[in-house]
Amino acid sequence: MKQAKDIITTNAVCCTPVNSVEEAAQMMVEHDCGEIPVVESKDNLKPIGVITDRDVICRVAATGKNPRQTKVRDAMSSPPVTVKRETSIEDCCRQLEKNQIRRVPVVDQTGRCCGIVSQADIAKVAPTEKTAEVLKQVSEPSEHASRVAA
Repeated sequence: MKQAKDIITTNAVCCTPVNSVEEAAQMMVEHDCGEIPVVESKDNLKPIGVITDRDVICRVAATGKNPRQTKVRDAMSSPPVTVKRETSIEDCCRQLEKNQIRRVPVVDQTGRCCGIVSQADIAKVAPTEKTAEVLKQVSEPSEHASRVAA
């Protein structure tokens, strides 16, 4: 059975809580990704959150905050959902579905961020039906979205 380590995007770029949101957004552009794991420090690489393109839009741009002056800690999603390198792809899918997320950071045996698994990574190896199920579950409106729309 395939595991996260078999499909992981390695060398995921990480930022720290004291980086500016602008720096995080620039990392997303430079590395063509929509999520950056936020780690305690560049030395220990232990994930404490993630910042997504959606976080930048909803928590910074839409509220009129300056991305140069706003710190990642004030816009990130925390605590992070993570999986281990040995997590089965099936369990990775369950985590994406349960938490309605499109990407999940992967940690090694010491808890250091060693990469990320995305829906696209799963789509390359999972059966079409499983990929469709993950996409459907992740895309369901959340309770929060329903409350905001009401």
